[in-house]
Amino acid sequence: MIQAAAAPVLDLSTCDKEPIRTPGSIQPHGFLLTLAADLAVLQASANLGDWSGVAADAAPGRPLADVIGPAAAQRLVPELAAGLGPRPLYVGTVTTDNGRHFDVLAHEWDGVTIAEFEAVDRAEPADFRNLYPLIGDFLLKVNDTSSIESLARLACRHVRSVTGFGRVLVYRFDADGHGHVMAEARDPGYHSYMGQHFPASDIPAQARELYKLSRIRLIQDATYSPAALVPPLNPVTGKANDLSFAALRSVSPVHLQYMRNMNTLASMSVSLMVKGKLWGLISCHNEGPAAVAFDKRTACEQLGQILALCIESREDAAELQFRLEVRRTMVSMLAGLTQGSDFIENLANVFPDLLRFARASGVAIMVDERILTFGDTPEHDDIRALADWLALHDHGDVFHTDKLSALYAPAARMTRNASGLLAMPISRIHKHYLLWFRPEYVHTIEWAGNPHAKEPTSGAPTQLSPRTSFAAWRETIHGTSQPWHGGEIELTLEFRTALLGIALERAEQMAELAEELGRANKELEAFSYSVSHDLRAPLRHIVGFADLLLESAGSEDGQQRRRFLKNIKDAARLAGKLVDDLLSFSQMGRASLHPTTVDMNELVAACLDKLALETRGRNIEWDIGPLPTIWADPTFLHLALFNLLANAVKFTGQRDPAVIRMAAEDHPHETVFHVADNGAGFNMDYVHKLFGVFQRLHRMEDFPGTGIGLANVRRIVERHNGRVWARSVHGEGATFSFALPKQTNP
Repeated sequence: MIQAAAAPVLDLSTCDKEPIRTPGSIQPHGFLLTLAADLAVLQASANLGDWSGVAADAAPGRPLADVIGPAAAQRLVPELAAGLGPRPLYVGTVTTDNGRHFDVLAHEWDGVTIAEFEAVDRAEPADFRNLYPLIGDFLLKVNDTSSIESLARLACRHVRSVTGFGRVLVYRFDADGHGHVMAEARDPGYHSYMGQHFPASDIPAQARELYKLSRIRLIQDATYSPAALVPPLNPVTGKANDLSFAALRSVSPVHLQYMRNMNTLASMSVSLMVKGKLWGLISCHNEGPAAVAFDKRTACEQLGQILALCIESREDAAELQFRLEVRRTMVSMLAGLTQGSDFIENLANVFPDLLRFARASGVAIMVDERILTFGDTPEHDDIRALADWLALHDHGDVFHTDKLSALYAPAARMTRNASGLLAMPISRIHKHYLLWFRPEYVHTIEWAGNPHAKEPTSGAPTQLSPRTSFAAWRETIHGTSQPWHGGEIELTLEFRTALLGIALERAEQMAELAEELGRANKELEAFSYSVSHDLRAPLRHIVGFADLLLESAGSEDGQQRRRFLKNIKDAARLAGKLVDDLLSFSQMGRASLHPTTVDMNELVAACLDKLALETRGRNIEWDIGPLPTIWADPTFLHLALFNLLANAVKFTGQRDPAVIRMAAEDHPHETVFHVADNGAGFNMDYVHKLFGVFQRLHRMEDFPGTGIGLANVRRIVERHNGRVWARSVHGEGATFSFALPKQTNP
């Protein structure tokens, strides 16, 4: 077994700023040329002479054929001239004049064509037949594999069988960037890292970005000496060459030391990209140097892409199922929140669903100083203080953390049942919150080596080496809860929107109720006036004429007694009519509407038939225009229309001829109807009283009536969400109009 080499002194203080994309050198298991558009050599790696016999400093400015030989150049020219992209493409296998064989990869980047020559033992082209059995067998077994972990194990075995590496790992990155080994295939003599974690600091941010760009990277021998580019600067840009996509790109000396400390001399990494993010890596290790030809690397890269697609599919399915369950709970809650009138009590009634919704152990509702709790929650005083802190810092629509004590120091005494918090403000103005709590989740993480071992102590020099130990090191985590799922956060926002919608609807209902109560109060005032005045008048008549009848009991004047009895009868009939109209008006506000298609021509005809007795002997000219079909309650609308037509008949009683017209107007959103007459009309100064209960603008002696008919018209039209109005010139007639909104059949 190869022992870890002694660690050289390396400056890790600027590790994140290291120019890993522009190292200025390559790994020496091949050579690199940069070419101009005419395929003249611009740069060569310093080891060119070792492989081709042509010195690196003699190559720039010469044709490609002079450097690799005419036959090799002739083989490559058609491929190089065909147009290349930014990612390396296999353009053929060539033999140079000195008899060496090379697989050639080429790509266009940084203003030049980069040609990489990887040494191989064969003169034949790369054999991509490795790709088909590997991918085919993997695809056959994918459908029999349900979990991501089992898919990863399958991928490890396949990659190891192709590369021959001693150990192959699949690890995924968590939200903090730490890598967790979830699958492994290894030779029995290799150390196992299964289940262990690698700290995020092992892979600097810029290296992660490079993993996203270049999906596969091979290091054949961690003890190599890099071969510099000659000249060192790109002649086109005047800067160091960007070798981001180059297969031979030299890697950071820090990483090489890291590999040697890990007792690994050869490694290969395949990026697992899921939805544009670096989900994880397939990481291959070998204790000795190991070459992996381009065709085998291509097979492994393709397998990595398929694995990433399978991971995305499995995660999407799990995410969809999770969101469906949470949404089902949310729908159940929202249904419960519409049952009663007290919004806060409604929330309290769905406490069990609220716990399931957020997978919480406790939930609290705070409205001003009122607090309702369910499950395992902090004390009320602690909840009030927490709400004060939330209100002070304004965390937006939803606040969540799985380590509350790190942000809010007083939470340290609440870690048992409130290490995690999901807070949703119900109001922007008042201190109203819905709070979910999660308990402390004490757990142990097993690291592949102490992740804190390479952190400098105070006053220590910045000249450090990568950590040298990868022995299992356990760390117990306190003060955190299980993390909140992204779906829970998004659906909490959706739940908040729905809650605000319910609250707004309640506010609108309260406003409508207040408006309705206002109208009812006015009607009640009119009713009180009617009882004290209108209804009292016929009752006074009854009592008065009854007294006169008693006084004349001994009189022989039968005609006088009959007149008294007739007056009593008329007064009683008027009182009864007042009571009947009051009951009718009351029913207009309580009875349910049953809208349907109504032909207004038929409705008017029915009203005229009903008015036949009242119009008998009268000279009335009816002018009824064509009327449309509308959507309304036919019974209610019949009553409203009858009242309007009956009013027109009554107030034209002194006209000969009486002229009564009815017409309709079609508008985009409503239909307007007009009933006009040439009768007595009314004074427009009092039009605001016209549709009130028991309001009369004429003397009872001139035009008898109870004053409820037009109030009924207004109530019926408004219950159809319509409007009613009137215009008149006193003594010349009046026009009553009402508009009903258009509505399609439900």
